Amino acid sequence: MSGAESTAPAAASAPAAGSAAAPAAGSATAPILVAIDGPAGSGKSSVSRAAATRLGFGILDTGAAYRALAWAALETGADLDAEPAVLELLGAWRFDITLRGEQRVTVVLPGASAPSDVTAAIREHAVSGQVSRVSQHPAVRDRLNDMFRAIVAGSGLPGVVIEGRDITTVVAPDAPVRILMTASPEVRAERRAGELSGVSREQVLADIIARDAKDTLVVDFMNPAPGVTLVDTSDLDFEQSIQAVIDVVQAAPSAAVEESM
Repeated sequence: MSGAESTAPAAASAPAAGSAAAPAAGSATAPILVAIDGPAGSGKSSVSRAAATRLGFGILDTGAAYRALAWAALETGADLDAEPAVLELLGAWRFDITLRGEQRVTVVLPGASAPSDVTAAIREHAVSGQVSRVSQHPAVRDRLNDMFRAIVAGSGLPGVVIEGRDITTVVAPDAPVRILMTASPEVRAERRAGELSGVSREQVLADIIARDAKDTLVVDFMNPAPGVTLVDTSDLDFEQSIQAVIDVVQAAPSAAVEESM
């Protein structure tokens, strides 16, 4: 990451959950918040990162925090299915993530003095398969949501794009820009199949349909909540999807910005 890119911090640290409150909306120090939700394969992660870069904003990948927490639980032997155990870990770890440039995630485990770079480790299958076990706990999600808000509030950036699950409705329901990015299951399967080796499009489609069915029990990824703008990328290429997000941000009266390109 080039230090000349921005005078803003390269990484954001997680303070104790709930220890920092976001500045009041409209204050001089409050960053513009762009909240983006979407199902797997909708393009929200890659499009959000590219749009944030062009807007001169930071990008907070909330899924990385859940992955890091699952990794930390596995490393420390914490019971991922026991909410008190995961909450205890949350109170003792330190989590850092870059908000600008190439993503880097580090974790300081309880009792450790040096951080562990877990950027690659949290994407491994052994960790991915355990994320739902930590995210199932309501109190854990509440604590992490507090952490996300604190990271944004202390970012020192003009704006932050925050993407993941429940962002527009739970994490940042008052964000001036809220977007639900979606695409048809067939399009999402085509995109995912192109990223994976040795997996057929039919298998990916079946997995996506199954995941959609499970997700609909707790979240609606197809119909935007009131005040949320729908961006359907089914018929958009990557560049068009990025521009669609930028257009929504620039159209918001309380979030008028200029592209940094």
